[in-house]
Amino acid sequence: MEISVIIEKELTGKVEKRWLKSLTEKVIKAQGIGDNVEIGVVLAGADRVQQLNRDYLGHDGPTDVISFSAREEPAGESVNFIQPPDEVLHLGEVVVSYPQAVIQAQEYGHTEQREIQILVIHGVLHLMGYEHDTPELAREMKAREAATLSRIEGKD
Repeated sequence: MEISVIIEKELTGKVEKRWLKSLTEKVIKAQGIGDNVEIGVVLAGADRVQQLNRDYLGHDGPTDVISFSAREEPAGESVNFIQPPDEVLHLGEVVVSYPQAVIQAQEYGHTEQREIQILVIHGVLHLMGYEHDTPELAREMKAREAATLSRIEGKD
């Protein structure tokens, strides 16, 4: 499993790079898509995430997590993966806003670490094709998030 973790300079010391990599690995394994996977995870500041949100998604406002898929087919087409010719499943990149994670952790009454877990899970699910555009899809994604969180915390 190839997991690239980048923590923006101003966030150094806020989250352990090793922990973020381990978390991402657990999330990927919980999805059952195999070990031959490549993914990037970035822990970024609010300004960077807002810029990405504006430039790539057309929403000029803060957000908690953005996913950039490396898959060719549009998201939502299928969650069944076909192994590419190089045998590595290139998922894409998940960008988490650390400041937004802190705000949401306070709002929801849990730790920053738990909020980052939830955001990484959410981002990975987007890379797998899950969406939350309709109430039904939102329920399905929330259920998958909860099951994944439970599994990585060893509660399943």
